[in-house]
Amino acid sequence: MRVCVGTIVHHPEDARIMHRQIRALLDAGHDITYVAPFTDCNVTPDPRIRAIDVPRAVGRRRRRALKAARGALKRGAEGADLLIVHDIELLFRLPRRRPATVWDVHEDTAAALEAKPYLPEPLRRILPPLIHRVEARAERRLRLILAEESYRERFAQPHPVVLNTTYVPRRPPPPPGDNRVIYVGQLSRARGAAELIELARRLLPHGIRMDLVGAADIEIRPLLRDAQREGLLDWYGYVPNQHALRMAEGALAGMSLLHDVPNYRHSMPTKVVEYMSRGLPVITTPLPAAASMIDQVGCGVVVPFGDVDAVLRAVLALRDDPGGTAAMGARGYEEASLRYNWPDHAGEFVGQLEEWAGKPVTSGQEIGVLEAWHAI
Repeated sequence: MRVCVGTIVHHPEDARIMHRQIRALLDAGHDITYVAPFTDCNVTPDPRIRAIDVPRAVGRRRRRALKAARGALKRGAEGADLLIVHDIELLFRLPRRRPATVWDVHEDTAAALEAKPYLPEPLRRILPPLIHRVEARAERRLRLILAEESYRERFAQPHPVVLNTTYVPRRPPPPPGDNRVIYVGQLSRARGAAELIELARRLLPHGIRMDLVGAADIEIRPLLRDAQREGLLDWYGYVPNQHALRMAEGALAGMSLLHDVPNYRHSMPTKVVEYMSRGLPVITTPLPAAASMIDQVGCGVVVPFGDVDAVLRAVLALRDDPGGTAAMGARGYEEASLRYNWPDHAGEFVGQLEEWAGKPVTSGQEIGVLEAWHAI
């Protein structure tokens, strides 16, 4: 089948969009047109896809991207059997004549407003009921895929859930080291950027470095640059997910210091599963899903929200107990292998899209090719 995938908000190398969903479709023999902000993100498109470049919608700077989106989606959807959009913004830019259309619901959009500091307070009050109306309208007119089980309660009808899993290497990764900790993901205040910087400062006298791998919100970038100039940490900026996770291997722990905000409260942070897949103990704040995982599997430490002293104690305790730390990492890797390996779920995802498009796969290729490609 021919599939058009569109985003103006997400990075073109977004792990969920590009490295899981699009790659699964490509390996199943389907043709992909990808509408995404390649130039704005300095990304060279995968040669296996047809790329349509659009501006990126960032913060308040969205008008140019929204204006370009309708024409780009119209071109991308011509002759397609399925259109998949990944941003609520694109629901307002769908072409009138289009194939079966899927909205992949990545987040609780209304709840996420609290973590967007650029929005004026009046808009924070006005937007949630409008967003709920948009979601209800989309449910009546489109197919939906949900990224979290908890999102089901926002909708009247059942919809398939495609969780944010990861690629788990076939070979067990190296055991945790003792001289660096790592964070992988977008850096923002709500994701604990300020705490990570302060933690880096406190770890330095103990000979432990902080690696931060990910793009940062505009307001956080000066803080990160200052910390890097002081020699407190290494900030690598955006790195494609599969390379970022290789960088994580051999660290002492993976950090997930997300705040207690509505958009995170009922979700499993993807980075928790990603750290587990690379054999790292996880240090996480007590968001329910993450804390439950750590307690059940025994693969990390739960620390209070905003308590840098507690995080420091947790890191030093892991360093001083290499045997226990290695056991935590091994338990996390085993759990990730059993339950969170994307190639084990990719076939179901592709099959659902084929059913909606009415186009069964004919190439004979196996989804399992993905696992071999990523198992390093």
